[in-house]
Amino acid sequence: MGMTLAEKIISGHAGHTVKAGELVIADVDVTAVQDGTGPLMVQEFKKLGIPRLKNPERSILFIDHAAPSPRKELSNTHTVLREFSKEYGAVLSDVGAGVCHQRLVETFVNPGEILVGADSHTCTSGALGAFATGMGSTDIAVAMALGKTWLKVPATFKIEVTGKFKPGICSKDLMLHLIGMIGADGATYKALEFCGDTIENMTMSERFTLANMAVEAGAKAGLFCSDDKTRAYLKSRGREDKFRAMSPDSDAVYERIIKINAEDIEHTVSCPHTVDNTKPVRELKDVKVDQVFVGTCTNGRIEDLRIVAEILKGRKIHEGVRMLICPASKDVYLQALDEGLIKIFVEANATVLPPGCGPCVGVHAGTLADGEVCLATQNRNFQGRMGNVNGFIYLASPYIAAYTALRGCISAE
Repeated sequence: MGMTLAEKIISGHAGHTVKAGELVIADVDVTAVQDGTGPLMVQEFKKLGIPRLKNPERSILFIDHAAPSPRKELSNTHTVLREFSKEYGAVLSDVGAGVCHQRLVETFVNPGEILVGADSHTCTSGALGAFATGMGSTDIAVAMALGKTWLKVPATFKIEVTGKFKPGICSKDLMLHLIGMIGADGATYKALEFCGDTIENMTMSERFTLANMAVEAGAKAGLFCSDDKTRAYLKSRGREDKFRAMSPDSDAVYERIIKINAEDIEHTVSCPHTVDNTKPVRELKDVKVDQVFVGTCTNGRIEDLRIVAEILKGRKIHEGVRMLICPASKDVYLQALDEGLIKIFVEANATVLPPGCGPCVGVHAGTLADGEVCLATQNRNFQGRMGNVNGFIYLASPYIAAYTALRGCISAE
């Protein structure tokens, strides 16, 4: 029997052919933590008594969740990561560099590799044809020390998408549709392997969005074949030599096959307080919003900002609506500056935030007041996610976010 993408990548790192359900020890290429999970990793690493990192140049510490720091306690945790980086030679991605998941695909992860990170959305890098998954801080401490990790090889759901989207529909709508279909726990500890001509025609940005939200269906990883678009992306980031063609075997065995016609996908929104509580926009046109947030590791890339800028150009956001825009990385910010997108945002009365996670995690910058409603392009809308359990978060695409900011209520036109 042939292998799925997950089985193929893990086999190459375990030293033998593996199958779904098997417990293995596998070599790790890249390890990562962020400022929320990193301090515990440092504590646990030092308990191990190992004097050095196995692979310091590919052990990355990101300061992105509370960047810049809003209070002294978090500033102190940032100091822990900076000092660990100096002591052990780990790579430090400091305030302003951007969200860890965007930085990982921009600079650190390549097809066929294994990435483990102490953040659930580590699965974003699966769009490059890598096995990327989130783990606990203690697991990452061991991986940084030994260059290995243990895991159970996940069974795979094949997500086959064919056809063309209607105008204005994008991969965010597709992913919310899929999660609404199978549920927030519908793919627990599975790998989601995306394929079909719709996927093949997607930009890398759209693929990153799908991979990023795989965990919102409970998945261990979201995986894509590496193809000419992957190669072109790597070339644009200065590492075309790292390209490696990755694809499943033609006779790979899948636990489940889900087929979706792209033409059937509507403008889709996740309603409070779970990601799988999805509805089409046409059913939500009476929902007024107080804040619109565009950004995060899900939809803070240059392609997302272009969509928003095209809609906002020459117009003003609705009176009484706060619009926050946060580029996912410094490189995205610079490109948005070069293309004049930042000027469009500011002239539309939006507020542009520094690269990072911004309001998504509810630590600072955009916390909701009691009873307020926010429509965001992020990946989670759990109660309290944006810093207030009495707030209400709707999730949608950049396209819907832009029109919602203009109309003052949830809208796709």
